[in-house]
Amino acid sequence: MTGETGLHLVPHYRAESTVATLTGALTEAGYRELRDGVLKLATDAPESVIADIHGLDVDDDSLLSVFTVIALRIGDWPGLPFAVVTDRADHVAQLAARGANLPVHADVLAAEQARERPSRLRAAQLLAASPHASATARAFVGRTCAQWNVREHVDDALMVATELVENAILHTTSHPRLRLELRPDTFTISVADDDPRQAVLRERPKENGLGLRLVAQTAHRWGCSPSWVGGKVVWAVLLPNRRGHPIAEVPDPRASGPVRRRHRDR
Repeated sequence: MTGETGLHLVPHYRAESTVATLTGALTEAGYRELRDGVLKLATDAPESVIADIHGLDVDDDSLLSVFTVIALRIGDWPGLPFAVVTDRADHVAQLAARGANLPVHADVLAAEQARERPSRLRAAQLLAASPHASATARAFVGRTCAQWNVREHVDDALMVATELVENAILHTTSHPRLRLELRPDTFTISVADDDPRQAVLRERPKENGLGLRLVAQTAHRWGCSPSWVGGKVVWAVLLPNRRGHPIAEVPDPRASGPVRRRHRDR
C-alpha cells in the first residue's frame, strides 16, 4: 500500500504473525491511513500482528497513539496480540513519552518469541451462495459447539451466525466464509464476503427479520472490518456464561489435556 500521504505499508506473512512494514513519514493526514491499513491486515492474520516501524519517521509523537488504537481494536476482534518493532532510540523515547502501553521489541523474531500464546480453537466453513447457506451454517455451529463443549454459547452463536450469513446472502453475491473461534474468555463468530460495502445497522428493522439489530443486542461487541485482500468481515464477540451455564473445558491444542476456563441490515 502506498498512500497519498507518502506512507508505505508492505505486508510480510510469516507462520506465526503478519508483519506490517511501515516506511515514510507519519503525519496527521496519514494517521487514519496507517490505522486502517494495519487493521485490514489483521483480519486474516494467523496468530499475531506486528508493526515494523524502523523506517517510519514521526515528527509529532502524539501521532504514535495510532498504535494504541490499533492494539485495542485488534484486541476486540480478531483478538490477536499486537506489538511494535523498532530499535531506533527516537522511537523508543517517543513511545515512552506518550506512555504507550505496548510491547516494543528490537526485531520481529523477538516480538514473536515474547508474545502471549493463549489457548485458541478455530473452525471455518465455506458456504454456498444460496438460500440454504444459513441452514448449513447452523449445522456447522451446532457441531462445533458440541465438539468444543461450549453449551453456554450455542443459542447465541446459532442466532448470530444465521443473521450474518443471511445478511451476506441477501446483500452480496459472495460465497460467505464463516469462522468460529474460541479463546479463554470469548467466543467469536465472523462472516467474510467479497463485497467492500460496510454492514450498517438500520434504525428500523427489516420486515423479514431484525438482522444486525438482533446481533447488536446479543453480542458483547460487533463490527465490520475491511479486509486487506478485498471485501469485508462482519464479526461478533460473545462473552461466557450469559445464561448461567457451567464453565466449559476448553482444550489447549498444545497440551495433552483440557484447560479449565471461564468462559441484516445494510
